[in-house]
Amino acid sequence: MYTIEDLYDLDQTLAGDYLRQFTYPWEALAGIKDLIVELGATLGDDYEERSPQVWVHKTATVFDSAYLGAPCIIGPGTEVRQCAFVRGSALVGANCVVGNSVELKNVILFNNVQTPHYNYVGDSILGHYSHMGAGSITSNVKADKELVVVHNGDEQIPTGIKKFGAMLGDHVEVGCNAVLNPGTVIGRWSNVYPTSCVRGVVPDHSIWKNSGEVVRKREA
Repeated sequence: MYTIEDLYDLDQTLAGDYLRQFTYPWEALAGIKDLIVELGATLGDDYEERSPQVWVHKTATVFDSAYLGAPCIIGPGTEVRQCAFVRGSALVGANCVVGNSVELKNVILFNNVQTPHYNYVGDSILGHYSHMGAGSITSNVKADKELVVVHNGDEQIPTGIKKFGAMLGDHVEVGCNAVLNPGTVIGRWSNVYPTSCVRGVVPDHSIWKNSGEVVRKREA
């Protein structure tokens, strides 16, 4: 429930071939910067290199007050709104929203991802049509600065890395002001209640409630 194959439709990102090299999504975090630089050289005339290693599709909208740090790719139809801060190493897909005062760092956003209001997303991968409610964030470093471990019930999966935010599968909905702690993995079509503090693996088609209780969604 936490492999790349479990979480993502790899046809919905320019990083599909890159991600296919790995089993677990956090294994891909270290190479995002180099991936973007390599992809940038292949993008063609539909993209403008607005500054060195900053590629923006001609149909994307980037407000004047937004900051785009290198390297980054902003896909077709995407909006980067007022005062957004793309620190760098950000691969943003098609028809995404990077909203007001949102900060991105070392991330892959699949197509149709929305991070629309006051979000921090660092060292994370957000799947197709995932959505982060206003004020929700990924916390990417543990308070004790130790290496991140992914908790799946009694199973503990060492990652060997210090900075690891969250892996959101396709169609995940994160409620307003939720905090996704380091090493969070949320399966496809799952929801997180507003103001939640999430840790570990949330199965697909589930709901994480405020108390940390996880329930399966009812079938339609």
